Amino acid sequence: MASTIRDVARSAGVSIATVSRAMREPSIVSVETLRRVRAAADELDYTPSQLGRQLAERRHGANGIVFPDLSGPYYGEVVVGYEDVASELGRAVLILATHGRPAAREMITRLAGRCDGLVVLGHTVSDEALLELAERGVPLVTVARPPVAGVDSVAAENHRTAFALATHLADSGARSVVFLGNPDRSPDVTERRAGLFAGAREVGLEVSELRVETMDEQGGAVAAEHLCQQPALPDAIACANDELALGLMTALRERGVVVPRDVLVTGWDDVMAARYAELTTVRQPLRDLGATAARFLDDLIAGRRAEPRIEVLPTELIVRSSSSPRER
Repeated sequence: MASTIRDVARSAGVSIATVSRAMREPSIVSVETLRRVRAAADELDYTPSQLGRQLAERRHGANGIVFPDLSGPYYGEVVVGYEDVASELGRAVLILATHGRPAAREMITRLAGRCDGLVVLGHTVSDEALLELAERGVPLVTVARPPVAGVDSVAAENHRTAFALATHLADSGARSVVFLGNPDRSPDVTERRAGLFAGAREVGLEVSELRVETMDEQGGAVAAEHLCQQPALPDAIACANDELALGLMTALRERGVVVPRDVLVTGWDDVMAARYAELTTVRQPLRDLGATAARFLDDLIAGRRAEPRIEVLPTELIVRSSSSPRER
């Protein structure tokens, strides 16, 4: 079996990123590190892949960004932040939406061959696929997914703010809360669910969940129909994103349910429509996620940093009238 860049990194006692930089721009690493990397590569008879050579030569002048989907305001805001910085840096941007296709791994590999580096958002492909790209020397940054060993990561804080949201709902008079979302669709949603459940247990809220097929306004409408068929509504519904919450509130209103008199509703993201709907939500720095990822990727491509970096951006609970205190 042919040796990989991971084998060289392990033998030399350095990171994959350091091996990539040593081969691409030897002048930016120390003499001793360069000696160890070259010795390990010679010993293992390591030859960079064609993709790795293309990246080392920086033929493209373009960055790639990969999304699971491009519908809805969340992804649009991340793209705006990413493109703003990429433009300042003189980089073109190629965008790929995988839409859950079975061939997503092959699609991303092909895109990597046309770019100097990639930003990958969410669970578009497996950790194994990302590690394979990293082993080929592809500069990588992940966004909104658990960190992958040796790969830069940018994410927004979820657990602590979801915990605070549970406390707010209890303070607003709720005794029960339903979490509306689908943790299988997003690592962020998994963390929000965990934080809300932990906070609910801490403050004595009865907590349950309702999983939806789609994380959009239609999913919220379907959830409203289901909840209105139950013997009683919960005191509060904490939605995994604003799109769900907005769809839910519209469908509840059509059924004569008044928010917040009959049920408290919260979202997550703080998209523009949430502000007009007076929706209590959690503000994410969406454009900052994209902008930070673009800067991290440029650092990797330019060889300004050898070790992987993990950045967690803060989020903020924004209280509006959809969770106003209930009268008892």
